[in-house]
Amino acid sequence: MMTERQLFQQHLAPTSPEPMAFPVSRAAGAILYDDADNAFIDLIGGISVCNVGHCHPRVVAAIREQAGQYLHVMVYGEALQSPQVQYARLLAEQLPASLDCVYFTNSGAEAVEGAMKLAKRLTNRTEIIACHNSYHGSTQGALSLLGDEYFRNAFRPLLPDIRHVQHNNFESLAFITGRTACIVLETVQAEGGVLAPSLSWMEALRRRCDETGALLVLDEIQVGFGRTGTLWGFEQYGIVPDILLLGKALGGGMPLGAFIASNGKMQALAHNPVLGHITTFGGHPVSCAAGKAALEVMLEERLWQQVPAKEQLFLSLLQHRAIKQVRSKGLMIAIELDSYETVLQVIGACTRGQAADGAYKGVFTDWFLFAANCIRIVPPLTITEAEITSACRILLQAMDQVVA
Repeated sequence: MMTERQLFQQHLAPTSPEPMAFPVSRAAGAILYDDADNAFIDLIGGISVCNVGHCHPRVVAAIREQAGQYLHVMVYGEALQSPQVQYARLLAEQLPASLDCVYFTNSGAEAVEGAMKLAKRLTNRTEIIACHNSYHGSTQGALSLLGDEYFRNAFRPLLPDIRHVQHNNFESLAFITGRTACIVLETVQAEGGVLAPSLSWMEALRRRCDETGALLVLDEIQVGFGRTGTLWGFEQYGIVPDILLLGKALGGGMPLGAFIASNGKMQALAHNPVLGHITTFGGHPVSCAAGKAALEVMLEERLWQQVPAKEQLFLSLLQHRAIKQVRSKGLMIAIELDSYETVLQVIGACTRGQAADGAYKGVFTDWFLFAANCIRIVPPLTITEAEITSACRILLQAMDQVVA
């Protein structure tokens, strides 16, 4: 009989030549358990998905309750579904008044696609600007925005009239003109290795969009829901986007994305043509119930207020001769080593149990698409100080083994 690893290799499409294939049997809080029930501290959180931790009791209860009532019915007005309505209201209550209308999608990439269409529809313009080293998803439109030619090139031709500019560069702002429908950028560049723009650049970007009539689309698919130390990353820059993109943590562990704008702007998708943007499963009631429960936990416990202290604990402990630099924005951290090969060796030592600490067999971590010489740390926001301390010890032990 074939093992699950063999079945995985035979029947699941690969995304890399050598997938890690970590055998997860269960998860709770910030801990993953392998098929031998060994505990590993999760420093990835599903890539910024499990902000309130794995299997939070409130989220699990909401999923069970909604699953017992109804699953898929039909989305977008033909059937009024309470989980969608109540979650959209809760989101709007946490956002500026100009971001009061939610279009739920299946994923962050689909939110990007919807926002691109909305920007073209509202402005009657075709040019879209994105930044080098940006990541917005892998669908054709989102891939056209993705800021790295290595990942784009094999799938050309992509969308026309896409321009890429330098992130956090004042000269780049001149490329935003009267023919620009929108500029799409991450509030903090994640896959670039945690690159946060300056306050003055973000302010100037907002002004330039206002001057030219271009829409500002902020992608908070990875940084949203408290990860940077505020509920929304853009709060730290004192600006408000015209369209906000959400995903990952939006569903509390279930698949869900959204693009959010004003109610007035969203009306453009309802006519000329009717059904200007449609989806079958976007805003699935179980996903919305789970996401609403997760956001309620976030708000009640104000988890973002714990982020700065946890960030500083990581920074204080991540001291090693192998570390070239540590970049952080809240609990989004990049540990820069000398090479991708070294990163892979350290990750391997952590996940194979070659480094351990007390009850923990290792840690589960990863690297960045456009900063492959960096180890990624984006744990659940609920990770404890004790878990952070153990995780850092394991990482440093792994570096000791790898670096002579």
